[in-house]
Amino acid sequence: MAFKLGDGDNEEIMAEINMTPLIDIMLVLLIIFMVTSSISLESGLDVDLPDSVSKGQSKEGSAVVVSLLSDGRIAVQGTVIEKENLGNRISEALATEKTELVILEGDQASRLGMAVEIMDIAKAAGAVKFAIATEVQE
Repeated sequence: MAFKLGDGDNEEIMAEINMTPLIDIMLVLLIIFMVTSSISLESGLDVDLPDSVSKGQSKEGSAVVVSLLSDGRIAVQGTVIEKENLGNRISEALATEKTELVILEGDQASRLGMAVEIMDIAKAAGAVKFAIATEVQE
């Protein structure tokens, strides 16, 4: 707030809003939202992804991430669920994200048969496109 100090009896208070701190805060919030939205595809689970020499295409947009953990548990969008509820949960997530893409990330110690079973359930739940997450070797 700015005050006008003057001599005499006609002292008026000049109230102005300083826009600089407001703009600074808004720019910081914008940067935070941009950074957090770019990592929204990661599930947040500790999954030891298999290594790959080739780098695949990165898809823009949203997808449903299904994680197969090393102990056999299954997670959809970072939430561990029972296998019996997998179809319903994938169907809900596909509708929520408005996508047909399912990204399967499986731990190196997980079984291939379970991965194929998850892909079958996801296809029955409405998934059309599939991707498998890997770590790129450099």
